[in-house]
Amino acid sequence: MKKIAPAKVARIEALFAELKGRKEKALITFITAGDPDLPTTKKIILELADKGADIIELGIPFSDPMADGPTIQMASERALASGTTTGKVLSLVKEVRGEGCTAPVVLFGYYNPIFVYGLKRFAKDARRAGADGVLIVDLPPEESGDFKDALESEGLDFVYLLTPTSDASRIKLVAGRASGFVYYVSVAGVTGVRKKLATSLQAAVRRVKAGVDLPVGVGFGISSPEQARAAAKGAEGVIVGSAIVNIIAKHGAKRNSTSKVARQKMVAEVGRFVKGLKAALR
Repeated sequence: MKKIAPAKVARIEALFAELKGRKEKALITFITAGDPDLPTTKKIILELADKGADIIELGIPFSDPMADGPTIQMASERALASGTTTGKVLSLVKEVRGEGCTAPVVLFGYYNPIFVYGLKRFAKDARRAGADGVLIVDLPPEESGDFKDALESEGLDFVYLLTPTSDASRIKLVAGRASGFVYYVSVAGVTGVRKKLATSLQAAVRRVKAGVDLPVGVGFGISSPEQARAAAKGAEGVIVGSAIVNIIAKHGAKRNSTSKVARQKMVAEVGRFVKGLKAALR
């Protein structure tokens, strides 16, 4: 396991500073908590961290993941079917911290489950569990003041999204509110594996970086070491989700009939894939 900073609020900032010193780009991986079940997710998180994931985005499953394509939609369905709740996701973070995982964890999700849980309660429980930041897909910065205050009071980073359609005023607004890093969505549309990166990606990243001081992570569609290396040009990191979730789905879509051996193969395959991605970013 990589040794970064103690589990305080600055762990993401410390990570990017460390990687910059090594002239290395961050690998940010996404999985849905509870897909196919929480015990398996725990093993996957530990494998991700062990094989080179610098930051782990842990999805809180939601019944209407409007920004996600079929891959992550189905992951949410499997997670909800396995009984995953917001509280259980937070407990999972605490468990992996107890296992020695020091990689920063960003809780990734939609506003409804967190609003129902309670903004201040969620922020406090997330911090106690050992999370480092939060990204809410469907909460625009103009309406995020109350939640931002709750997270800041607990020392948690609030990661915001920017997209190819974000104009100068939106970039400025996010620059004034975000902390940790900024997630740049490389293409318009929903999540999912794509064969090619946008030809205008590097120019778009330069435009974003001209307006924000934080590290920029590029995501949506990256599915190979070659794409990761290309996407990292000009950015501080790349984000890979659907390609990993596809591996999980291949082995664990039928939760009740998947054998222990198949789960072990799943975790190992995820590890090999992530190791290859990280090698491309060094």
